[in-house]
Amino acid sequence: MASEDVKASESAVTTIVNLAEEAKLAREGVKAPSHAIISICKSLVAGGGIDVVRNFVTTRITLECVCGPAGSRTAVAPLERLKILLQVQNPHNIKYNGTIQGLKYIWRTEGFRGLFKGNGTNCARIVPNSAVKFFSYEQASKGILYLYQQQTGNEDAQLTPLLRLGAGACAGIIAMSATYPMDMVRGRLTVQTDKSPYQYRGMFHALSTVLRQEGPRALYKGWLPSVIGVVPYVGLNFAVYESLKDWLVKARPFGLVEDSELSVTTRLACGAAAGTIGQTVAYPLDVIRRRMQMVGWKGAASIVTGDGRSKAPLEYNGMIDTFRKTVRHEGFGALYKGLVPNSVKVVPSIAIAFVTYEMVKDILGVEIRISD
Repeated sequence: MASEDVKASESAVTTIVNLAEEAKLAREGVKAPSHAIISICKSLVAGGGIDVVRNFVTTRITLECVCGPAGSRTAVAPLERLKILLQVQNPHNIKYNGTIQGLKYIWRTEGFRGLFKGNGTNCARIVPNSAVKFFSYEQASKGILYLYQQQTGNEDAQLTPLLRLGAGACAGIIAMSATYPMDMVRGRLTVQTDKSPYQYRGMFHALSTVLRQEGPRALYKGWLPSVIGVVPYVGLNFAVYESLKDWLVKARPFGLVEDSELSVTTRLACGAAAGTIGQTVAYPLDVIRRRMQMVGWKGAASIVTGDGRSKAPLEYNGMIDTFRKTVRHEGFGALYKGLVPNSVKVVPSIAIAFVTYEMVKDILGVEIRISD
C-alpha cells in the first residue's frame, strides 16, 4: 500500500510539473496546445488529483504519527462500511448498535480485513468521480455565468449562491451517473459477510453477476434518490463553501483575512461547514438509496431490513415505497442511521477536498475565479 501510494503521488506530481512547464513555455512565446485543451486537462487533473494528494498526505502523517501507511479513503473505510451496515441492517436482528460497538463487532466476527470490505471498489471509483465532478463544475459554472452576464447585460457580474448551487448540482449528477454502477456493486460488496449465501469475488465479478442475473437496469438501482440527493449535497457543498469564502473576504470578521487571502485553516473550516450542512440535509436519501440497491439480491437476506412482522427480507418498489416503509416500520430516525460515522468520515474529507483542489489549481496556474 505504501509503495503504491508513493508511486501514485509521484505520478501526480510529475503531471503537475509538466503542465506547469507547458504554461511557462507558453508565456515565453513557445507554441503550446490550445488554451481550451489545457484548461480542460488542468481541471481534470486538479479534480482527480485531490484524492491522490490526500492519499499521500494521510500516508505521511500516519507514518510519522501512528504506525503504518493509509490513504484517506482507506483510513476511513471501516467507518464507511459500518455506515452502510447500519443503514440496511435488519431491525429484528440488530448486530451493529452504534459506532464503537459496530466496529468492535466487525473486528470480532470478521477480523481486520472485514473492516475494509468494499474499499478497493471505492478507491477505484473515487478518482474518476472527483475528476468528472470538479471538471463538470468548472464548465457548468462558466456556462451559467456567461448566460447570466448576457441576461443581465453586466460583464462584471458574479455567480450568485443560487447559481453556484445549480452548477454544483449539475456537476454532482454527471459525476455520480458516470460511476454509479461501481457504487452500486460497492454497496453489495460492503454488506456481504462470510455467511452470505452468495459471494461476490470482487468488483468485476459483482458487475458481471448483477448484469447477468438481474439485467442492466439493476446496476442503477437507487439512482433516482441519488440524483435528488445530489442537489442538496454537492450543490450545498459548493454554494456554502464559495459563499462563506466571499463573505469572509468582504466582511473580514475576527481578523481571519489578511491581504484578501484566506488561510488554509480558515478554508478548511469553510469546507467543514459546507460538508456538515450538505451531508445532513441529503443523508435520508442516501439511506433510501442503499436499501434500494439491496433489492433483488438473494445473498443479502441475512442483513437487509425486515418488514415489521417477520425477519424476511423486505422488498421495496421504488423510492417512495422505500421511504414510506422505512418510516412506517422503523420510525423517522431510521432515515439517519449511520449518520455519526458518516459525519466523522465526510466532514474532514470534504474540507480537505476543497482546499486541495484550490492548491492544485494554483500550482497549475489556473485561476479559481470562474469569471476571470
